[in-house]
Amino acid sequence: MKIILSEDNEILRKSLSFFLESKGFTVDQFSDGKDALDAIRTNEYDLILTDINIPGISGMEITQYVRQSIGSDIPIIIFTSSGIEQTELDSFDIGANEFIAKPVSPAVLLVRINKLLNIRV
Repeated sequence: MKIILSEDNEILRKSLSFFLESKGFTVDQFSDGKDALDAIRTNEYDLILTDINIPGISGMEITQYVRQSIGSDIPIIIFTSSGIEQTELDSFDIGANEFIAKPVSPAVLLVRINKLLNIRV
């Protein structure tokens, strides 16, 4: 299973990538939303993990592009340090499948990924 991870916090991005790779996933990681979106346009992924507030193009814009411009139903998990309820509601309104507040628990993230990808553990 191939995952794209878009997160500008280098420590979080690398630790989540390492964790997911240790669970058998292939992870393409990006610190910039524009680079992530370019990768989405040219590669096939099973899941998108994106922070909302990343340089270039936001996670919300990535989600909107995937849902509206290419009409894909690929599972999308958005995470952010914003604790604002409206941000979570907005994420679901534009098509995110899951919303996780930071700090991200790798174990909880894995459960949500497995659920979205219908992986039985």
